[in-house]
Amino acid sequence: MVGQIVYSTNSSIYNDGEEDLNFSKNDYVIEVCFEKKGRAGKGVTILKGFLGNKEALNSLAKEIKTHLAIGGSTKKGEIILQGRIQEKVINFLKNKGYKTKKVGG
Repeated sequence: MVGQIVYSTNSSIYNDGEEDLNFSKNDYVIEVCFEKKGRAGKGVTILKGFLGNKEALNSLAKEIKTHLAIGGSTKKGEIILQGRIQEKVINFLKNKGYKTKKVGG
């Protein structure tokens, strides 16, 4: 049993991502980038750096997709949206109170 935890009072060790983490919208910056590589020439806008649980990520993705009337998904903690729509997404997120940063072209 070398290296295994038998007992700990530190609850953050067992955080499997399902707990509600208390992050404020001003605690982090969401990076908005455009990418075509590996997507058969189809461009997507990707939002990276969101801190929070899966439910909050899915909720934000649904809000964006509904507001902009576009398709998309969430994978590996990122929101993937169809098309080159960085400016629209940045404006939407700023109106919601998030800090954003445009990355790349």
